[in-house]
Amino acid sequence: MNTIEAFKNYVTNVEAKDGYTKPLAFGLGIRRSKGDKVLDVNFPSINWNSAFGTAALLQDVVGFKGGSNGFVTVSKSQLQKAFDNFEAFHSEIEKHPNIVLIKQLLDSFDAPKNTYQTIDVVAYFLFDKDQPVADAVEGYFKLQCLSQLHVLPHGLALDGVFGKLNNIAWTNHGPILPEDISAERIKATFKGENIIVSHVDKFPYMVNYHVPNGVRIASGSQVRLGAHCAVGTTVMPAGYINFNAGTKGNAMIEGRVSAGVVVGHDSDLGGGVSIMGTLSGGNKNVISIGDKCLLGANAGTGISLGFGCTIAAGVYVTAAAKVWLYDANRKPIDINGNSVEEGQNIVKGAELNGKEKLLFILNSTNGHLECRPNPKTIELNEALHVKN
Repeated sequence: MNTIEAFKNYVTNVEAKDGYTKPLAFGLGIRRSKGDKVLDVNFPSINWNSAFGTAALLQDVVGFKGGSNGFVTVSKSQLQKAFDNFEAFHSEIEKHPNIVLIKQLLDSFDAPKNTYQTIDVVAYFLFDKDQPVADAVEGYFKLQCLSQLHVLPHGLALDGVFGKLNNIAWTNHGPILPEDISAERIKATFKGENIIVSHVDKFPYMVNYHVPNGVRIASGSQVRLGAHCAVGTTVMPAGYINFNAGTKGNAMIEGRVSAGVVVGHDSDLGGGVSIMGTLSGGNKNVISIGDKCLLGANAGTGISLGFGCTIAAGVYVTAAAKVWLYDANRKPIDINGNSVEEGQNIVKGAELNGKEKLLFILNSTNGHLECRPNPKTIELNEALHVKN
């Protein structure tokens, strides 16, 4: 297929076959395994709702059948055939990331490999984003869909991911099963090498798999794979972003963004901030922080905040907290803004979930958690969020 027209005809013929289905997303991944246990899978460049010609070619070359989520192992000869089928584009290969990746995999396929790990190439195809995670390969694919910014947090199902990923000792020699660390350390010592373990967890650090454009992450250990760090995000050393959580745009993260939490544009989470997640404690409420919100140092929330809200330093707003409502003149009001007597202006925090332009402060005289209209919205320091 040395012409673009021939390539198009080839793709048309593949897509016309009985049972062929275009995938929602797909990608080539480098899998590292120990026996039957997957250590990790790196998908350098995932295609989301795009590159359907490449999808058809790959499915044809590797023999992937059906329209259900899944993967197949890819041999060197299959990679070579895929590359040869792109002959019409070889003169401008730099314009086609998928062809570049196939060439890189081919060039590295026979390179010396770590004797501890088995390394191979897989092709994964996603058709239904709402199905639970079926295996470790799918888990890594979906986590990297998030970190590569193809979907926002909650944009695909991650149910079951904990049960499918293996607990790994992440080291300077690559991922190692915890039970093998002692033996591998002895081997390394006799080679004059050291094995340094950064952490033991089911999730690696995002920056070791993908670095989004236009972000600053002061400490790579603070952002898990599966975090969504949009352009303009700054994560300071004490900041933390869990998987299936993150930012939509410019954001200053100096506190903790727990699993499931989404932070809006131009919002600032001060040092020590804690936002309640969905992984523990039975909490099912998905927390979101609206645009232009400010959470002061050591503040926190268990409810969602709408546009332009502020929680003062040291104040934690839970769904069950008693909140005293006041208008801009500090007159007691009910949830509908009607004037009421003092004592009739108390609501639960949950009743304020998602509302805009609220200021939460703690009355230092009587200890009441008070809420009133927020007189101003924050402005982030533009110099700290230059997108380069």
